[in-house]
Amino acid sequence: MKLACAACAALLAVPIAAAEAKQPSFYGAIAYHRDSQSWGTSHEARTAREAKIGALQRCGERRCEVVIAIRNGCGALADGAKRPAAAAGATRDEAQTKALRKCGGESCRIVAWACTP
Repeated sequence: MKLACAACAALLAVPIAAAEAKQPSFYGAIAYHRDSQSWGTSHEARTAREAKIGALQRCGERRCEVVIAIRNGCGALADGAKRPAAAAGATRDEAQTKALRKCGGESCRIVAWACTP
């Protein structure tokens, strides 16, 4: 009887795993130009390239650079007196906490964040 139940559980898990594997990926990015304090984000792109281009277009400064690209998650950018720092995380809070820690100073603040759907 236990063998039959184990087989049933295994069979039920296959459709769930297959459904999760078919979830579409979404990409996002954050672009930044520190001197002008210009930034841009994207969060619903179908490819990493589209996400980066979208963030650069929204940045508004010709010299913006992509500081982080994300896939099915969140990203944040912090800046302070020392340096800017970007980080990814499963949630907005996680990404922001990591970015602030990497930035390394009391003057650090969140400049931008983006989360994919």
